[in-house]
Amino acid sequence: QVQLVESGGGLVQAGDSLRLSCAASGRTFSSNAMGWFRQAPGQEREFVAWISMGGTITYYADSVKGRFTISRDNAKNTVYLRMNSLKPEDTAAYYCAAGTRRTVATHSALYDFWGQGTQVTVSS
Repeated sequence: QVQLVESGGGLVQAGDSLRLSCAASGRTFSSNAMGWFRQAPGQEREFVAWISMGGTITYYADSVKGRFTISRDNAKNTVYLRMNSLKPEDTAAYYCAAGTRRTVATHSALYDFWGQGTQVTVSS
């Protein structure tokens, strides 16, 4: 069992940066690959980024590639999402998720545990 708690969201202006954090409980954090997803009102949940169990491999959605960076600190049981050059279209609730697949997972059904989400709003 893994419990996830996101933090770091807020209201920012276009071009600003934010860093989201996702703190995990449980001793199995390093045995889980982690993903970030986002969901805007009236839209489906969308894959954002994925990081392998050891943190050496990452994968991004085309819409955030070059602007967002996913990282993790297994000693702190935390995964991060650094978001630079934010755009109004990045506005959404952001969720972290944990799963045991060892390969890149972009579909939400491939994850076992989810956080409650943190809101990011980017004004133009």
